[in-house]
Amino acid sequence: MSGQQHEVTFRFLAQPTDVNFGGKVHGGMVMKWIDQAGYACAVAWSGAYCVTASVSGIQFVKPILIGDLVSVRARLIHTGTSSMHMAVDVLAHDLRSGEQRLATSCVMIFVALDKPDGKPTPVPRWEPRDDAERRLQEQAKHLMELSREMEQLVDLRASTVI
Repeated sequence: MSGQQHEVTFRFLAQPTDVNFGGKVHGGMVMKWIDQAGYACAVAWSGAYCVTASVSGIQFVKPILIGDLVSVRARLIHTGTSSMHMAVDVLAHDLRSGEQRLATSCVMIFVALDKPDGKPTPVPRWEPRDDAERRLQEQAKHLMELSREMEQLVDLRASTVI
């Protein structure tokens, strides 16, 4: 049922096939995991097919190593008419030492689409339940403003290239 589940966590072990030549999980693999968890959360909330509209502020903070238990947590932090903003954190847990560290974080925007026409479709409204969620929602709104400014700069640059 839509409008119920606003958080999803994927957990798995980082494998040798996930790493680059330096022995650390490569950024492309981490981005794939982020997109999958974000998608699952968006679909769980909206009950509709969803597409990634943007990924903002991705930060690769610490490396993920082979054998780390990886947790990718996507949680809804803001809704628009058909859009959903997700805060996504990737944690790496060294099972031998017990150390847990933030590896990557970002904010994503997904748009819900109706299946027959592929047009944006409304999503249930999300309301923050506590001060921490209200702060995250304010951050999402601030990122929306920054994104609009970036789009204007890109448009301006594109108009001077030709």
